[in-house]
Amino acid sequence: MSGELLATAVVRKLKRKGRTLSVAESITGGGLAAAITDAPGSSAVFLGGTIAYSDDVKRRILGVPKRVLTRESAVSENVARLMAEAARAQFASDYAIATTGVAGPGKAYGQKAGTVWIAIATRTETHAIALDLRGTRSDVRHATIESAIASFERILSL
Repeated sequence: MSGELLATAVVRKLKRKGRTLSVAESITGGGLAAAITDAPGSSAVFLGGTIAYSDDVKRRILGVPKRVLTRESAVSENVARLMAEAARAQFASDYAIATTGVAGPGKAYGQKAGTVWIAIATRTETHAIALDLRGTRSDVRHATIESAIASFERILSL
């Protein structure tokens, strides 16, 4: 299923369940929110998001502790989880999706291009997904968006 169809399926499932969604994005730079809001009916379920591209914004706006950013780097499972949990709390949404990683073309945070973490926070738990992607900067970002939506769709189907 294409990303566009998956986003539409996600919006429909959220509407049917009476649930809401927010996002906290780094690597995807607003692309995840754009993909979700492209789906018809998204205004009924999508509350908003934060683009936390810099570590300072992750710290100041999302509350990711500086010690975590220093010790683990912004490209880590823990940071992705904290971003998703913060977005869910800030927007008072039922779910939140967070993305962080290295789009490339070179290394960042000691990680190679294509290293990505996605986290999905629910009311009771937070799931984290590691990706090791290949391709151009655009390929990595697009694959991250598609993977985030597909992963969330699977969680909604449980």
